[in-house]
Amino acid sequence: MREVHMDLISGEKLDRLTSMEKIRLILDKVKTGRIVVLENGLTPEEEVRLIEMTMTEIRLDEFSGIEIESYPAKKGGSFLDKILGKSVKGRLTVIGPANQLRTIEKDRYQISTKVSVGD
Repeated sequence: MREVHMDLISGEKLDRLTSMEKIRLILDKVKTGRIVVLENGLTPEEEVRLIEMTMTEIRLDEFSGIEIESYPAKKGGSFLDKILGKSVKGRLTVIGPANQLRTIEKDRYQISTKVSVGD
């Protein structure tokens, strides 16, 4: 039986990293077949950059891409956050190799996924 490797990364750790460091950390882990769960999600801009970087690194024989799902961000920030241009992050985010992780169902409170492991 093959094992599934999952890394649960705290919001505290991610807060210490730049956007590019977060993206590189996630992409490097997923490329090795790990599923990454982020306590605090990425900003919409970080998610877009992660997808862009993934597209440049896809190699059909090695890396098929990523599957990413986040809980929706909480409704709006405070008025002050909006004035200061602070981006609202998603809540919990699940990221994994596209050939192993499939989202089955998602709503405001739950993300259901299926993990497939080969022989």
